[in-house]
Amino acid sequence: MKPQDRMAALFDSLADTYDAVGVDLFQPVADGLVRALEPQPGERALDVGCGRGAVLVRLAEAVTSTGAVTGVDLSLRMVEATSADVAQAGLTWVDVVVGDATVPALPAATFDLVASSLVLFFLPDPLIALRSWRALLVDGGRIGVSTFGPYDDRWREQVDATLATFRPPESRDARTTGSQGPFASDEGMEGLLTEAGFREVHTVTTTVSPRFDDGAHWQRWSMSVGQRQFWDAIPEDRRSEVESAAFAAVERCRKPDGRFGFDQEIRYTLGRR
Repeated sequence: MKPQDRMAALFDSLADTYDAVGVDLFQPVADGLVRALEPQPGERALDVGCGRGAVLVRLAEAVTSTGAVTGVDLSLRMVEATSADVAQAGLTWVDVVVGDATVPALPAATFDLVASSLVLFFLPDPLIALRSWRALLVDGGRIGVSTFGPYDDRWREQVDATLATFRPPESRDARTTGSQGPFASDEGMEGLLTEAGFREVHTVTTTVSPRFDDGAHWQRWSMSVGQRQFWDAIPEDRRSEVESAAFAAVERCRKPDGRFGFDQEIRYTLGRR
C-alpha cells in the first residue's frame, strides 16, 4: 500500500471520533493559528488537511459570508463528516473536498491565505508541499502552519516510549518526525518556509495542555488521533500486556491536580508570498 493510501485509511478510521473525546488539543491549536493569520471579512482562505474542521470553521467565521473557505483533506470519511457539519451549521461559503495535501488540485493565485494545522510533518516532502501552497496564494497572501514544539520529557519517556516500541516502520509519527530536521526548531521551520519562497517569515508559539481523567480516557484519545496506528500494530496476544504497561506509564505522569496529561508547545510559522 502506498504511504498516501495508508494515511488516508488511517484517518478514515478516525473520522467518527477525531477531536470528539473531550480533550482540548486541536481546538486551542486552531484558535492560535487563526489568530496569528488574522483573516478578514471577504478573504478567500484555504485549510490544507482540514480534518474535522477545527481551523476551517474558525476561518469561515472570520471571513464571514462575504468571503470563501475551501478545506482539503486526503480522507474521504473526514471530508464527508466535515461537510455534514458545515452544512448543518449553515456555512454556505465553505467547500470541503478530497485532495492531496502535498499538491492540492486547485487554481493558482486563488487564495488570500493558506492555513495548515499539524499536517506538514506527515507529508512525504514538506518543501514541495509548501511550494505548491505558495502557488495557490495571491501576491502578498499569507501562510500559517502549526507544528509541534517541545513537550513534557516525562510523558515522552514514559508513555510515548511504551507505544513507540510498536510503531509500524512505515508510519510517520508526529512526535518523532516533529522533533527532527526542520521541525526541531523555530529556525528550522523558518528556513523551510524561506526556502519555499516565502518572505517575512517568523514564528509565534503557545502552549496547550491536554488533560485526561484517567488512563482509559487517555487511551480513548490516543485511539482517536494518529497514535491509533500504534495500537493497530500491536498483536492481539500482546494487547493486554501493552495496555497494562501504558496505563502504568500514564500513572507515573499524574499531575499535582490529580489528572494526567502533558504540556505541549505549539509552533506557528508564518510568512507571506
